[in-house]
Amino acid sequence: MDAIKQARKYQFKLRIWQFGLLFAVFFFWHVATKPGLIPAIVFDNEEQAAFFFGEPLVIFSRIWDWFVVNADIYTHLWTTLIETVLAFTIGTVTGGAVGMWLALSPFAAAVADPFIKGLNSMPRVILAPIFAVWFGLGVASKVALGVTLVFFIVFFNVYQGVREVNPTILSSARMLGADKRQLLKFVYLPSAMSWVFSSLHTSVGMAFVGAVVGEYLGSSEGVGYLILQAEGVFDINTVMAGILVLTLFALILDWIVGEVEERAMRWQPRAGTGTTLKGGF
Repeated sequence: MDAIKQARKYQFKLRIWQFGLLFAVFFFWHVATKPGLIPAIVFDNEEQAAFFFGEPLVIFSRIWDWFVVNADIYTHLWTTLIETVLAFTIGTVTGGAVGMWLALSPFAAAVADPFIKGLNSMPRVILAPIFAVWFGLGVASKVALGVTLVFFIVFFNVYQGVREVNPTILSSARMLGADKRQLLKFVYLPSAMSWVFSSLHTSVGMAFVGAVVGEYLGSSEGVGYLILQAEGVFDINTVMAGILVLTLFALILDWIVGEVEERAMRWQPRAGTGTTLKGGF
């Protein structure tokens, strides 16, 4: 009971410091960009700081208009969400399947090795214009770009996770008569799961990047499209508002992945303990 109280107290203290730091950042931003509050130091006049970095109060007002007054951002958010979820799902499934297959097939892995390395070393963002030509300016081109970003993250983690299976556990399972399907279900998949979930936080971010970059390069909907339109008229406040919305959106997606991980990995021992499992089982 004392441990629970201490944990809650620590979490409360942690949140206070986090919100305090966030407030300090926005306060400094406001003071540095509000004309007349401090003398112009870096720029020639006091208006230039606001032009280049935006004003927090104006930015928050723009976000309020998007969500409450005009309520015109939801269509764009939905488009970006669909692109992100599709890219994340397809990239995770295909990356995991290929990673599992090559990890269990040494000869196939040796054949594919130079091709995998070559594709992984390629800056995949440059594929965005090609995907736009192939799939058009709709959702498909953004999903394709996101898949290329997610695939290799999951692939390498699954591949490494399967290769890192404890030889003693593997030998014991074989001695007990486990066939290939049972080895896959009870040995290889559990070993790969922790590696997969460790990569999902990065993967969802990359899927998000793929969607936004694709929208930025060519689209008619999405938060990236809103930012592009604002940038075209040098509206830094709208650009910053879009960036803040995207940041919050990404944090929510990352939190969802964390919750799924917490529930899916309840069987895994907590760090520093040998017997206590997540969830108290």
